[in-house]
Amino acid sequence: MTETNKNLEYDQLYFGADETVSGVRDCTVYVVGNFKGGVGKTKTLTMLAYTSAVYKNRKTLVIDLDPQANASSILAKTGGIKIIDKNIYKGFIEGDLTSQVTPIMENLDLISSVTQFKNLPKLLMSKFPNNDEAQINYLNELLKPLKEKYDAIYIDVPPTISDFSDNAMMAADYCIIVLQTQELSLDGAQTYIDYMQYLINTYNKQLQVLGIVPCMLRPGGRVDDKILNDAKKSYGNNVLETIVKYQERLKVYDVEGIHLKKNISKTPDQWDLKAHTVFKNVLTELDQHQQAFEKVE
Repeated sequence: MTETNKNLEYDQLYFGADETVSGVRDCTVYVVGNFKGGVGKTKTLTMLAYTSAVYKNRKTLVIDLDPQANASSILAKTGGIKIIDKNIYKGFIEGDLTSQVTPIMENLDLISSVTQFKNLPKLLMSKFPNNDEAQINYLNELLKPLKEKYDAIYIDVPPTISDFSDNAMMAADYCIIVLQTQELSLDGAQTYIDYMQYLINTYNKQLQVLGIVPCMLRPGGRVDDKILNDAKKSYGNNVLETIVKYQERLKVYDVEGIHLKKNISKTPDQWDLKAHTVFKNVLTELDQHQQAFEKVE
């Protein structure tokens, strides 16, 4: 048994692995975004995907559409993988993503990004000249065979209005917006929602904001509290009650990968435990929102 699988068994033993939430469709595609960079988007996505796989016991896939490949780096470290040969760019060129999946750990797979993926606009133009709708729906088409294999698919994107975000939104069932408690992040969230609405209106796309995840740099700070209150006034119950507060341990995961280490006494490290618990609560809230949406449907 590998060290990664040992850690997975320990994580599930300590927290318990939940059953897949009843009432949730067979496969759900989520895009995690904000049009302001540096707000914790990739960190949130990787923690949600890990939580989905380990604690919710869902077969989970992460698709990294960001040429910077930060999500790919974190998950490769999580799985103890040094080199990933498969990537999203090859899949887009070949028209097949199923051959570009890299297993990270039990229940968690990755389609990694690569720097060359910055050429996506040129690739789409060459494949679908003068067909804007085909260009922005390419990922959606490529996901069809993958949806038969997974319970949850999470898509990471650059924080820009671009072919990357267009393809992600058109492929997604729900948007999860990450809101850092600063003014530009709130502006970026509003721009993201406005652009999402533009795609819905233009292409008759079915897409909902599943939730807004608040991330606070300075809990109790005057600016942080004001931005959080402004967000709640604007978006109401879309803003989650669970707040992701600054934690040094989350920065460690960027370097070492996501883990739940054990102390000498065989009990979980308290800082790992704190970080994991927060995102388990975030995903539980998002599940509740999703169930509410799907009851209406």
